[in-house]
Amino acid sequence: MHWLADILAAIGVVLNGIPQGIMAMSLGFAVFPTTFSFVFAAAVNGVFSSVAPLSFQAESLALTGNLGQTQRERTSIIFWGSIVMCLIGFTGTLTKIVTFMGNNIMSGMMAGVGIMLAKIALEMAKHQPKNGYLSILIAVLTYLITKDLVWTIVLSVVGTSLFAVFVQHYRVSLPDNVTSRRFNFTKPILNIHIIRGALSLACLNIGANISYGLLTGQMTKIKPNPVDLNLLTSTQALADMGTSLLGGAPVETIISATASAPEPVIAGIIMMLIMAVILFTGWLPKIGKYVPSASIAGFLFILGIFITFPENAATALQGSSAVIAGITLVITALVDPFTGLASAAVLKFILPLFGLGV
Repeated sequence: MHWLADILAAIGVVLNGIPQGIMAMSLGFAVFPTTFSFVFAAAVNGVFSSVAPLSFQAESLALTGNLGQTQRERTSIIFWGSIVMCLIGFTGTLTKIVTFMGNNIMSGMMAGVGIMLAKIALEMAKHQPKNGYLSILIAVLTYLITKDLVWTIVLSVVGTSLFAVFVQHYRVSLPDNVTSRRFNFTKPILNIHIIRGALSLACLNIGANISYGLLTGQMTKIKPNPVDLNLLTSTQALADMGTSLLGGAPVETIISATASAPEPVIAGIIMMLIMAVILFTGWLPKIGKYVPSASIAGFLFILGIFITFPENAATALQGSSAVIAGITLVITALVDPFTGLASAAVLKFILPLFGLGV
């Protein structure tokens, strides 16, 4: 019966990914080209027996949507960010970056991202008060009762969508570029704004690949940790590079329940292939017409305040580098992840001159 457990785990992660795919459409990303990313990642995981799958990730989508004002700006941020991550993955420098910055500072950056996610959720609620605050209310109640992120996502999104459709008679017409089942080349642009966004996205992915990737590996109970961070980074970067040129949404590292399945590699591949079918057949845009963008606010709020912030903040504010980590946390929350980590790198040299930090 291993195969049944593998399929059930895969379906659970698909349910996690669908609302975030809808979020990607609300930001103007075409989801049909993202089929490429899921098929490519599934093939790589099959060849190299990797247990860490890729999927839509709320953090990267929220950050990209916040930093880019248009669809072309957002795909350009993803493209150039993937170039940075390719260099990091191919040269094997991910672990060197972490070693230099230190676990505390990386955790401080991720904690700051948690606050960013909560702020974005509240901004969504301000623009669509009824849907946004209802989503947050359902998500908080569900998470406090179940402590289960999948149920939190499903109930908050479904509950808000049912309210929108039957009470508000909600239905949205998605842009042609979002629903089109064709490949449309999108030439990336480059300017200071795009560079800053790309570096911010790369910084977020560095933290996510380490924390989410290793956590997924831990869930397999295999020792030593089976996740190859450089392979994961290279796969994610190549997948994003290809799909961004076609106007598609980014896929990143996630905390995946497929890792706890009897056959974690197979379960992860099944999950990505199911997502590929959903995108290729055009089912996701059909669902997205009835789902308000603010329905994801509750999930973002829970992910930021209950999941990402507490654990990372606790790690960041321990040890001799707690001062720098705390500053990284605040700057990341107020500005962006790149500025947070860049400030930390500078402070690592300056603060010791005044007897603070390391």
